[in-house]
Amino acid sequence: MEALKQGADALFILLGGIMVLAMHAGFAFLELGTVRRKNQVNALVKILVDFSVSTVVYFVIGYSVAYGTSFFVGAEQLAAKNGYDLVKFFVLLTFAAAIPAIISGGIAERAKFWPQLIATAVIVGFIYPFFEGIVWNQHFGVQAWIKSLTGEEFHDFAGSVVVHALGGWIALPAVLLLGARANRYRKDGGISAHPPSSIPFLALGAWVLTVGWFGFNVMSAQTLDKISGLVAVNSLMAMVGGTLAALVVGKNDPGFVHNGPLAGLVAVCAGSDLMHPLGALVVGAVAGGIFVFMFTLTQNKWKIDDVLGVWPLHGLCGTWGGIAAGIFGTKAFGGLGGVTLSGQLIGTAMGVAWALIGGLLVYGALKVTMGLRLSQEEEYDGADLSIHKISATPEREANW
Repeated sequence: MEALKQGADALFILLGGIMVLAMHAGFAFLELGTVRRKNQVNALVKILVDFSVSTVVYFVIGYSVAYGTSFFVGAEQLAAKNGYDLVKFFVLLTFAAAIPAIISGGIAERAKFWPQLIATAVIVGFIYPFFEGIVWNQHFGVQAWIKSLTGEEFHDFAGSVVVHALGGWIALPAVLLLGARANRYRKDGGISAHPPSSIPFLALGAWVLTVGWFGFNVMSAQTLDKISGLVAVNSLMAMVGGTLAALVVGKNDPGFVHNGPLAGLVAVCAGSDLMHPLGALVVGAVAGGIFVFMFTLTQNKWKIDDVLGVWPLHGLCGTWGGIAAGIFGTKAFGGLGGVTLSGQLIGTAMGVAWALIGGLLVYGALKVTMGLRLSQEEEYDGADLSIHKISATPEREANW
């Protein structure tokens, strides 16, 4: 029976890793559909190469920083328990690699290629796993300290703060240091529209992310005996809440409609194992409204050119998710309890502060040493031709 359980747990978490791996295709197509046509190839290449760099760095450094586990042992030891420890690394890697995939959308269309890969290595090798270890592996006694102050530890079941808020808040300094895309904001105060190149690809990316998210949330249980249908249904309710709120607040704009479910899913991650489904619906709906309102505000009023709106979507909705777990996860709001609003506020604030500091240091150092931005000519030609020497749809096809 023990051997059967080990095999079932390994399969369970492996399927979760595969589903979250598929989400990276969602990141790629969401970015591809949102950027202009001359930057589509770059979107696809960035996500794949960022994932590959993340894998190597997290295997060699990051996983050890977070969990103290080294893979520099014999294959016989690694294969123990049906290789469960390895597939656990796999699923947690897919979480870690989501950070550079999130950042990629904010800095799209004008960022240099190689400096971003260096940033990915530093973020996945240290900045992300440092905070991951604090929240999910009891590092430095921070969780015990929060519990002594508030009565409960900081609760983040599937990463509203650990993954999404961290990614969104790291991206904000990168976006600000890069500056807006050329001609996005005119000197006379006007705003030049840079519309999405492909709503169908944008929608495809959103759907792939949405489906994969059920692996992201449900498989966060990590063993089969801890699986919860409550997590699945809460994820579903938050998804539709975000969609409907984005539909209404965004006035039927298809870009908002397809980002709405993502906003809801970002927000529900932290408390998806605690909330009542109706609470999850409210959390998702609030997140959908936050995304539309803050995306419009940052783009049109504050003139922050965050191309995919990753700070509103992941940064702010992730922050809301961390706080919302302390509201709708309590028994007073129909939840299971075991969480406090004060504990959630402390943990969420720590994540935001760490992400801002890390993002500012990494991208600030890269800007000073290597530069972050393509030249004016390269940006005008587009990242596809400037970096990869080919466009998504070459005008001239060779005749053979």
